[in-house]
Amino acid sequence: MRTGVIAKKLGMSRIFKDDGQQVPVTVLQLDALKVVAKRTMEKDGYTAVQLGAGLSKPKNVNKPLRSYYSKAKVETKRLLREFRVSSDNLIDVGSEITASHYVEGQYVDVSGVSIGKGFAGAMKRHNFSGLRASHGVSISHRSHGSTGQCQDPGRVFKGKKMAGHMGARKVTTQNLEIVRADGETGLILVKGAVPGARGGWVTINDAMKKPFNENSPVPAAIKLNQKKAIGSEKNDENVGQGGDKKEGQVEDLTAEQGSKDED
Repeated sequence: MRTGVIAKKLGMSRIFKDDGQQVPVTVLQLDALKVVAKRTMEKDGYTAVQLGAGLSKPKNVNKPLRSYYSKAKVETKRLLREFRVSSDNLIDVGSEITASHYVEGQYVDVSGVSIGKGFAGAMKRHNFSGLRASHGVSISHRSHGSTGQCQDPGRVFKGKKMAGHMGARKVTTQNLEIVRADGETGLILVKGAVPGARGGWVTINDAMKKPFNENSPVPAAIKLNQKKAIGSEKNDENVGQGGDKKEGQVEDLTAEQGSKDED
């Protein structure tokens, strides 16, 4: 079982296939997603990784959490989430996960907080048909009808569908297809709609009801350290340039020696 990721919902768009068919997609972005901590069976009794997403100013984070980030040598994050993983899928602290964690054609489950609608009636909240428009109904056209029995049991059962607060709760949409994943830009395009408002945070996990895609990286798609790579490339370039100069000098010396011998 791999770790999931935390992504920011940027909005919806569409892409066109080669045959001209359009596909509605939701654009999700990974923003500086790093491993803050990991839980092991020996120390914690279970295995998991804790991820932090986004960047936050240190002044907006309380002191205990600042020390928690500094201990992990990670920047202060806007959001923390913990994902259960198997023991062979643990990731080192400080590693950054990229959008290449998912591949095209893979199915995922996306969880987020739905948009709050406030206090809503039964017709809007539960799709009730309402009372009849005529024949005895004068005021209560949009009411939910009876709430239960009379004296026995003399109460309203739990879970009764009635008017109340709508939205602003955790919703999971299952079996969404990954249309495209770009590791350089950190963008993930998911087919269809995703719960939550624009700018909100969602969690993405491998689909529970679909087989795991064998092309997906295990344990995760980790961003390599670019500083070391850039430094090594510069050193290689300098060495190559120096070698070219030495060869040129040798050629010049041999040419000069040949001219002296002719004289």
